[in-house]
Amino acid sequence: MPVKSFKVAMVAACPFPANWGTPGAIREMSETLADMGHEIHIVTYPYGEDLSVGRAKLWRPWYWRNGAQLHSGPSYQKLLFDFLMIFELCRVVRRERIDIIHAHNYEGVIIGMIAKLFTRRPLLYNAVNLMSDELPSSGFIRPRFLARAIAGVLDWFVPKFPDHFIAITEDLRRAMIKHGVPDSRISFVPCGVKPEMFDRADPTALRERYGVGERPVIMYTGITSPFQRIDYLLKAFATVLKQEPSALLTVVSPLEHDPNYPAHKEVADSLGVSPSVIWVEGHTLEELPDYLAMATVTVIPRPEIPGHPIKLLNYMAARKPTVCFAGAAKGVKHMQEVLIVPDHDCEALGQGIVTLLRDPALARRLGANARATLVASFDWRTLCHDVETAYEAMTGGAGSSAVLENVA
Repeated sequence: MPVKSFKVAMVAACPFPANWGTPGAIREMSETLADMGHEIHIVTYPYGEDLSVGRAKLWRPWYWRNGAQLHSGPSYQKLLFDFLMIFELCRVVRRERIDIIHAHNYEGVIIGMIAKLFTRRPLLYNAVNLMSDELPSSGFIRPRFLARAIAGVLDWFVPKFPDHFIAITEDLRRAMIKHGVPDSRISFVPCGVKPEMFDRADPTALRERYGVGERPVIMYTGITSPFQRIDYLLKAFATVLKQEPSALLTVVSPLEHDPNYPAHKEVADSLGVSPSVIWVEGHTLEELPDYLAMATVTVIPRPEIPGHPIKLLNYMAARKPTVCFAGAAKGVKHMQEVLIVPDHDCEALGQGIVTLLRDPALARRLGANARATLVASFDWRTLCHDVETAYEAMTGGAGSSAVLENVA
């Protein structure tokens, strides 16, 4: 059905563009919405990677230093950037005559709430996590009980101000309803991916670079912050090595000089698995499909995830058999697209990996099913029609004068 085009200020309170998780999802959503005819203005931090944002426009606050090292998680520098973004967002909203402020993550929605007070523009909160799930484990606020208290206040306070919400999982939808948000103001739009990105992957060069040969490769890709539970992955891999001693574990981080690697390597040393672990730092977005093509089995070691792990979508797009905890299994079923084990059970996680290593037919079937489900349900070109519907719901369809013809 026809919809009006909208002028949208996309608030990305993070290094942007960046080759991981939420920044990657924001970039691909913005590119797709812009291709569909909407005018997308991304307001973000003063730095990011050299990645295309398509037809979307990028706005950064002025900062007196050039460049910064990419990293994930909270920091005092990021608090300064959040403050600077408030002024930049208000400027963009007024100068570009923005229809909607579309804010991602807690920092983004708080920035959006302040901008809404000054500009009177409606605010959409794209919820991808709960602060109570991530803040206590980040180590940024100590002691831990104080971090839990602050996170609880934020989870209660933030939902009171946006005009509309996008929840990327049913867990987040239920959490919002619990905190008083009417279900009529929540749209369910999971995260997506561009499947074609993984269609021409070739692992040959990487297998040669790391001397992998024909050995089976268990792979994790993404940031390695403490809440990702790389310690669980290493414990599970210790179980794998007892039964499949030729196996290799490859941990592939998009961050150069990943600050979490020293602690993870200590755990690997204590478990005696270090000789069979490859640590990769700073891979590019273009390299990600080739890394995944090298994997025999992919793993998500984080349990109890209220959001939607982007790495799961990448694994599915790459047709990879995946083992994950129950809390990470968003939009997939056990032995249909993935092999699911109970949360926090590292032994079961390891045994699940062994099962897929020893049953190539099952591994191929899960990978093929995962790709089919991904294309049917998690392609940004389909999901962004639901984002358009959310824009219309919160504005009564009052976008710019241009009218777009949506084709499902």
